[in-house]
Order: sequence, then structure tokens, then C-alpha cells
Amino acid sequence: MKSLPHDRSFLLCRGEKGGVPTDLFIESIDRWMGALVMDDRVSETGTGGSVESVAYAKEAGTVAGVLAIERLVDSYFPSCVLELKIREGYEVSVGEQILSINGPSSSVLSCERILLNVLGRMSGIATETADWVVNSGGIGIACTRKSSWGLLDKWAVHVGGGLTHRLSKKDAPMIKENDLAVITKETGDTESSIRFALDSVDKKNASFTILEVTARSQAVYAARAWSEIQSDRKKSEPLVILLDNMGDEECGKTDSALRECDLRHWCILEGSGGIKRGSLDSWVSNSRVDVISTSEINLSARPLDISMMIGGL
Repeated sequence: MKSLPHDRSFLLCRGEKGGVPTDLFIESIDRWMGALVMDDRVSETGTGGSVESVAYAKEAGTVAGVLAIERLVDSYFPSCVLELKIREGYEVSVGEQILSINGPSSSVLSCERILLNVLGRMSGIATETADWVVNSGGIGIACTRKSSWGLLDKWAVHVGGGLTHRLSKKDAPMIKENDLAVITKETGDTESSIRFALDSVDKKNASFTILEVTARSQAVYAARAWSEIQSDRKKSEPLVILLDNMGDEECGKTDSALRECDLRHWCILEGSGGIKRGSLDSWVSNSRVDVISTSEINLSARPLDISMMIGGL
């Protein structure tokens, strides 16, 4: 798989998957953990005798959310001591211990449900993503901005081997169908709107610019226009052309059309729009895209089944 600009994980964490979270990611984690604690109406009381609770996997999967639960315990339950048995991204087996938490019984019981919700949800997303990635035939698997838990969802996708895609609307320019519709009111036709929009992309954003198209002819026109713009600038950055709701076979035909015009190297093809796990094999066989973007890997993921028991297993 070629290197894709859709991997924005470096903006969330420095180093490996269990590395040092950036300020951007810490701020997001803190907002989510704060909201979960407030909604559950729990707090640190530090009362009751000292107990140990152990979390273990009731099914196999990819563990994600370690950074978030560390922040949860440190910030809201400081009387508790969290001991991790595994690292972020670890492939856990049935019955295997994930962590233990020691502290006053009231605090351990107060944080238990939030901790399990975060760990279970993020691990479920990572596990679902890993399944897509293993069966993608080398095609990149990316999430979208349709995410329930924002950057936490995107981080879990990364832990599962997927691509975060844009972290926010401001992260990278994406020229969508509605943007072109607005421009077309001024230019009069879609092709002129595409050229106008691409001409407006500045050099600093050229390395990751996405243009959404809905037809093969639009993709070919966009690639040709982009090649001219990049050549004039003496640059060679490829354009991400998002083939929206075109289906795997039409995406394959678009790839062929671009190759016939010697334009394929000017673009990264992204297939998107209603792609389900059951259709992945067909996309691998027919689409010839570089990356698939889908909200299925996070919005449809089932939480990983994790249980906690006072006193261990």
C-alpha cells in the first residue's frame, strides 16, 4: 500500500501507538472523560476499604483506549492506582487480564463503568477496523468525520491499523459536492467549478486536498486540471479524488480512464459512500482504489466484551 495522507495519527500521538499524546489529543480526551464523569454523577470520595478490581477480556480483540483510561483515573480518581497488563494495540485473548485497579472501594466502584465503557467501545472499534484491514487486499481503510466520539473514535481506528482521515474540518481542505454546487451558481458549470476550486488550493494544503466527484468524467477532468496546476507550480503532489457513491465497478472503470489519459499518478483514488463489510471483497476485486473511507468501522462496531471483578477472576 502506498503512503497515504489520510494517516493523521501523528497529530494525536508522538511515537508508537502507546506513545505520548499531543496537546490536541489530551484536550479531546479530557473533554470526553469530563462529560462521562458528569453524566454518571460520580466523584472521588476515597471512602471504604482498599480493594482490587481486575478487568479481563470475555472475547478476543484489539485493545484500544489505554491512553484515555489512564487520563480518566489520573484526573478524576487519583486515590486509585491503575496497573496495565497489556499495551495499546495488544491482541488480547479470551480470559486474558487487561488491567487491575486498586484503591478505596467507593472510588473503584465509581470509575468502573466509565472505564469499561471507554475501553470496550474503543477496543470494539479497533477490533472491527483490524478485521477490515486484514481483508482489504492492501487497500487503505479510513474512517470519516461521521464519528460519535470524535478523536477517540479516530484514535481507535488508528490502533486497529486503519487511517484517521481528516481530524477536523480545518485539518485539510475537502471540496464537497455542495461546495461545487455553490460555486456553480457563479461559474455556470461543474467543470469550471472544479477548476476554480482547485486553483484556490494554496501550496501548503496541496499535500492533502480532497475533491469529491460523482462521475468518471469529473474525475478525469479534475486530475487533468490538477496536473496542470501542479506543473505550473513545479510540484508533484497528488490530489485525493473521492469517488462518492459510484460503486466498486465504476471506480475500477474510473481508474482505467485515468490510466488511459496518463493521469493516474496525479491522484489518490478514494472510494466512499455506503460501503459495508459484506461488500469489501467486491471492492478489493473490482475498484482499484487506493483507499476506502467508511463510517462502518466506528459507527457499527460492537463494543469488545470486557468484564471487571473485585478480587480478580
